[in-house]
Amino acid sequence: MRLPRPERWGLAPRLLAATTAVVLVAAATAWVVAAAIGPGIFHDHLLHSGASDPAALVHAEEAFRTASAISLAVALVAAVATSAVVSLSLTRRVGRSLKVTTDAAHRVAAGDHTARVPPVGMGPEFEELGHAFNTMAADLGAIEASRRRMLGDLAHEMRTPLATLDAHLEAIQDGVRHPDPDIVSLLRTQVARLARLGEDIALVTTAEEGGLTMRRTPLRVAQVVADAHTQAAARYADAGVTLNVQVTDGAHDAVVTADGDRLGQVLTNLLDNALRHTPRGGSVTLTATTTGSTVVLRVTDTGAGIAPEHLPHLFERFYRVDAARDRAHGGSGVGLAIVHAIVTAHGGTVTPASPGPGQGSTFTVTLPRSAAS
Repeated sequence: MRLPRPERWGLAPRLLAATTAVVLVAAATAWVVAAAIGPGIFHDHLLHSGASDPAALVHAEEAFRTASAISLAVALVAAVATSAVVSLSLTRRVGRSLKVTTDAAHRVAAGDHTARVPPVGMGPEFEELGHAFNTMAADLGAIEASRRRMLGDLAHEMRTPLATLDAHLEAIQDGVRHPDPDIVSLLRTQVARLARLGEDIALVTTAEEGGLTMRRTPLRVAQVVADAHTQAAARYADAGVTLNVQVTDGAHDAVVTADGDRLGQVLTNLLDNALRHTPRGGSVTLTATTTGSTVVLRVTDTGAGIAPEHLPHLFERFYRVDAARDRAHGGSGVGLAIVHAIVTAHGGTVTPASPGPGQGSTFTVTLPRSAAS
């Protein structure tokens, strides 16, 4: 019968073999030490006791060696048997604990991210392993749910421009429509919408994964606000919405260490978002203030407002309070997600607030103030 090679042994044979080896080494060591030291000590004790008969001394020493050998042999057998029982018991406990973890791992690998490892009572190492596994499973479940939601939302976002392109191209192909300047302009608008959607998705994904390239330089807050106002002024004038800018004395000379293009994109996205939800005749105010070691930028509008149940979800990809209105105005659905990702990458925070529908809204960006201020 061919025995399995040691590298193929399971946990139980390995643990039993290790325990047996330890016991055998300990017994052999005890035997050698007892054989080397015991007889001499016993002989000295006999001499000190006054025994002088040589035959009696030889008999006593022989009896001592025999008793020692038998005792050590019995002790060795008992130790091996006891270690085997303890090893098997411990192995079963460890095996059951590992089986629970293995089964949970197989379930996660099969797509069931609800699998969890319960406490097994095998010490802090096993508890830490179980906690790490449960955290991993929860994170994988969240990532998978986000992936499915994102793919579904992305397909939904692409459906409208693709349908528009297909309908007009089919009409041109059938001769119903001619590629006049208006049709070409409409088709180019839908293509640009798809391109912008792709760029926005790539940007927010890169930012959330921590791979966004940053060229941080000291920036004066007043200049950042002025640039954002300059870029948005024409769009606001065309829409009939007033854009106000307020920079406090404390913020006028304040400096932040940030990527100018990224920070400008944050304000542009917030101002565009406010413009989409503010009717003609309304107003939007961009303010810059300082609070201790932070710079606070606020974009406040007098537009449609936001119901409380929507506030926690505004920075999710493709989340829209009014989907039909946003799509009609060309929003990609990830503008606020980009804002959140860029601000977070700068070590700041962004929070939304609104008294309710029809009462406007405010988005507050808080950034660390540079020591160069």
